[in-house]
Amino acid sequence: MTNQQSITFDEPFVTEKGKTIPRPTVAYQSWGTLNSDRTNAVLVCHALTGNTAANEWFSGLFGPGNPLDSEEQFIICPNVLGSCYGTTGPASTNPNTGKPYRADFPEITIRDMVRLQQRLFDELQINSIEMVIGGSMGGMQALEWCIIDERPQSAVLIGMGKVHRPWAIGISHTQRQAIYNDPHWNDGYYSKDQPPKEGLALARMIAMISYRSDADYQHKFGRTLQDDTNHFEVESYLGYQGHKLVNRFDAVSYVRLTQAMDSHDVGYNRESYEKVLGDIQIPVMVIGIDSDNLYPVEEQYELVRLLDNSRYRRLKSPHGHDAFLIEFEQLNNIINPFLIETPTQTVNYL
Repeated sequence: MTNQQSITFDEPFVTEKGKTIPRPTVAYQSWGTLNSDRTNAVLVCHALTGNTAANEWFSGLFGPGNPLDSEEQFIICPNVLGSCYGTTGPASTNPNTGKPYRADFPEITIRDMVRLQQRLFDELQINSIEMVIGGSMGGMQALEWCIIDERPQSAVLIGMGKVHRPWAIGISHTQRQAIYNDPHWNDGYYSKDQPPKEGLALARMIAMISYRSDADYQHKFGRTLQDDTNHFEVESYLGYQGHKLVNRFDAVSYVRLTQAMDSHDVGYNRESYEKVLGDIQIPVMVIGIDSDNLYPVEEQYELVRLLDNSRYRRLKSPHGHDAFLIEFEQLNNIINPFLIETPTQTVNYL
């Protein structure tokens, strides 16, 4: 993340639940140059454990002629509120105490993330957003942008729906319980030398099962045993993924961000879903994944029915929810024509 920049705001940020965060910082990376009218921005919203390096985890979408073309666009990816990659979160120092927030960092919502990103865009004097794009938690942010801000001119929403449904909330809950039951958790307070590594690793293992599909695991692992052990290869893989996350992520951030995802409900404290989503008139591409167990395609069908100027396309992939970070050729073939044409309401359940 060598290109990362940040802006700290003197004005406090008040969360949707009324908690105050003093002097919030937003970290971001950008590629390309804003035009003279400051209207060629493209906003990339990252998922749960993502960071500002969209050129790495969305690499296949970057490049001349692709949806993310820094020769033509000013591409920007902010780190979300509550994360641990530069934007204020639980691992950040609380200016009022001089110590890390840890569990004192308040619960936040998807709307809070977007409201703080709005401040960033105001500060950078970005007048219009050509496209906002995101998958999973990134898609939740992208949809919220379309609801509360007039700058987006088009949107690409991948692998999510209008609310976080009970199935997904239940999976998030089990992940948090894994962290809470770590002996080093201690109600969210722990020393830098003794973080709840095992709990966070287990949470990631639970998540990795939900991110992929039975067919994907069958193809990758089958019932193969790891050399010289009695463990199946899938066990070794999940253990590796769990401890890999421990080395780069904060446990309280994981808790707060999964709670934020659970808060996702575009109809909460608003009028009906029909009214909220029907008011979005910009072109929207909704993309589902045929093997997604976490956010089934029925959720994307529902979005398309409620969005007046939208269309649906499907990623055909064995990789489950993670397909939006893998199937770049399909994504390019879907998004590029969408950006050229002016979409009208077409529901194509392909």
